[in-house]
Amino acid sequence: QLIYIACSYATVYLIYMKFKATYDGNHDTFRVEFLIVPVGGLSFLVNHDFSPLEILWTFSIYLESVAILPQLFMISKTGEAETITTHYLFFLGLYRALYLVNWIWRYYFEGFFDLIAVVAGVVQTVLYCDFFYLYVTK
Repeated sequence: QLIYIACSYATVYLIYMKFKATYDGNHDTFRVEFLIVPVGGLSFLVNHDFSPLEILWTFSIYLESVAILPQLFMISKTGEAETITTHYLFFLGLYRALYLVNWIWRYYFEGFFDLIAVVAGVVQTVLYCDFFYLYVTK
């Protein structure tokens, strides 16, 4: 967990400090409130247990499933992306597809099934399939 938190802070540092000059605000017109508000509402309505930690966990699962949308919006709007960005997104999607393998494995060997995580993961994988199509064709 400590490594995960450290990597998260390092990523935020790199985005807002080291690579701040590479940000193009002219093309970044996606309104994140169109993701956060519905995801927040859904996490209150559809969760396993109506407790603060469960709602926050559910919110993070739902938000992760649609977090690729701003990047897809930017790529479709500009019609291009840097090679490193496309490779990063490809491997991020590939990593996410391995979640599907993990769920099948856990269901088969442990009998574990989490409907919220599976549905959110399938939504995210479908969104990545759109990106995979762009990645392969360009």
